[in-house]
Amino acid sequence: MSFVVSGAGLLPWRPHSESKSIKKLAKNHWRKTCRFHHFTQMANSGGGAVCNGNLHNHRKQSDGSQSGNYTENGTVKEAQQNGKPHIYKPFVEFFEEAPLHVMVFTYLGYGIGTLFGYLRDFMRNWGIEKCNAAVEREEQKDFVPLYQNFENFYTRNLYMRIRDNWNRPVCSAPGSLFDMLERVSDDYNWTFRYTGRIIKDVINMGSYNFLGMAARYDESMRTVKEVLEAYGVGVASTRHEMGTLDKHAELEDLVAKFLNVEAAMVFGMGFATNSMNIPALVGKGCLILSDELNHASLVLGARLSGATIRIFKHNNMQSLEKLLRDAVIYGQPRTRRAWKKILILVEGIYSMEGSIVRLPQIVALKKKYKAYLYIDEAHSIGSVGPTGRGVVEFFGMDPRDVDVYMGTFTKSFGSSGGYIAGRKDLVDYLRIHSHSAAYAVSMSPPIAEQIIRSMKLIMGLDGTTQGLQRVQQLAKNTRYFRQRLNEMGFIIYGNEESPVIPLLLYMPGKVAAFARHLLKRKIGVVVVGFPATPLAEARARFCISAAHTREQLDTVLEALDEMGDLLYLKYSRHRKSARPELYDETSFELED
Repeated sequence: MSFVVSGAGLLPWRPHSESKSIKKLAKNHWRKTCRFHHFTQMANSGGGAVCNGNLHNHRKQSDGSQSGNYTENGTVKEAQQNGKPHIYKPFVEFFEEAPLHVMVFTYLGYGIGTLFGYLRDFMRNWGIEKCNAAVEREEQKDFVPLYQNFENFYTRNLYMRIRDNWNRPVCSAPGSLFDMLERVSDDYNWTFRYTGRIIKDVINMGSYNFLGMAARYDESMRTVKEVLEAYGVGVASTRHEMGTLDKHAELEDLVAKFLNVEAAMVFGMGFATNSMNIPALVGKGCLILSDELNHASLVLGARLSGATIRIFKHNNMQSLEKLLRDAVIYGQPRTRRAWKKILILVEGIYSMEGSIVRLPQIVALKKKYKAYLYIDEAHSIGSVGPTGRGVVEFFGMDPRDVDVYMGTFTKSFGSSGGYIAGRKDLVDYLRIHSHSAAYAVSMSPPIAEQIIRSMKLIMGLDGTTQGLQRVQQLAKNTRYFRQRLNEMGFIIYGNEESPVIPLLLYMPGKVAAFARHLLKRKIGVVVVGFPATPLAEARARFCISAAHTREQLDTVLEALDEMGDLLYLKYSRHRKSARPELYDETSFELED
């Protein structure tokens, strides 16, 4: 017998006429959510579980046949059952190589900027030009330098000239439209002054408001107001002392139910969820295998742990397997003892590339080499998967395939904080040993209630389908925006299902011009450059939201089309990237 999870709880799924309408609803939802033949659901009468239209088959059948996901030639498939396939899902990502002349002019621009930077530093040292940067005091000239001159070279001579494109002050809720304070600079961005004017109704293309939960107050937020009145704003204690509230317990139970795992623990800060919990899981004598594009919080947590860290190329299964094989064969350096633990660190959606982790292949390697898997779903939870449950649901996999789930509430849930989830013994261990639980203040009660409200909406526990509609709308907006940018001839990175869309600008001068011109058109964008990206891969990063209307997206696309012609940004020749690690990969099969 199979089961379907609804707002009313766990109900038996019987292959009788009474369940035909539910089957039809699940099938239609699956087809509408996914593109072309990316997901194909067949009628299933032999077992499995359907969760809000998501079909899982990962247990052995009564006849002894194996049912589970596997990969073949970069394609994720679900194992056949009763001779019929259930899911076929190509994995489509774009990492196009820039034309040669673009890269030449990009490096040439940095070279010329470097020469002028040294010239201006020479003029500052001789008093010809005023130096506004922080400098060492004359009395401390023989001390170890507090300000590293070479490290600040880039900040002084390039970043400061285009600094007006970052840290822009917003004075409204970060919905699809927001208001900004106008500011100007009289000294080439060393200082700013506010004019008192507010730029109204700027289209927000930069906030991580994937499901539109971060919005102005309305009646649906009444419970948050009630919790604020009952509990106040702050907790003023840690989880180990007087800071564990009933709201925290309610939220943790809901997160565990949402992820379909045994237990969860929540924290007041997303960054600290990684940086303070990884050291509690691994230490000296352990090995961490980390994707080269992992977030800074993962990198910091790995370094603080004291474990040995080895980096594998982004989403490259050959690179990861080589490190795993060497770790198993050779063990620890010098002693050759076996590693105490091997932990693989990856993200669900990579925030600068817009790519999605190749989870089925990584799980296959994890099982093959008996490693542990830690996945950061900060950007993927709520934004991918038929019902917004992240990359595990996106690939239709068993939640037990991942050992440690981490995610944040700052994106899809319109709140703040993070969580760790998985097996109950793991979470119980972290309740005692987590640095964040022992030393950091607990999550604010109104923040917890906002997460509860948003999560119930996504799960349909509020009695409506608004959450599911938002997930579906986000998927539609993402595909539409990506398709139009491709048609216009821009080079964009990432998976076609990812709501994080990087548009490559390359040249530093075009980064500033791009953001400034769009702001004049009342479009707010995030531009990113070195050191957050490779030196020659500066980009604009668009974050699509379910709150964006088609008219707003068309307005932005029209402006981008004109900007692409004005700044000569349409570099695409629709060629595959020259980086082989992103494409030439071996096929792996999932094994129990």
